[in-house]
Amino acid sequence: MAGFEVGILATIFFGGLAGWLAGKFMNMRFGVLMNIVIGIVGAAVAAAIFRRLGIFVEGDWLGYLLTSFIGASLLLFVAKLLRR
Repeated sequence: MAGFEVGILATIFFGGLAGWLAGKFMNMRFGVLMNIVIGIVGAAVAAAIFRRLGIFVEGDWLGYLLTSFIGASLLLFVAKLLRR
């Protein structure tokens, strides 16, 4: 169970950081808190998509951050399209 809890904490931390970075990168003005939430959700979405495609990212901090950033950017892109 300890590994599962660490995975969730890492997803929340790196997802939040990646959401904030993706918000800056995509120039989205949802607010810091919403970008962090989108980053956390994006981390889970990207991990599921990567797993489905057979892409496995290393379990270090850079892998978590990269996966989270890609997922958050993808979700922010979709949100930007829906916002129009």
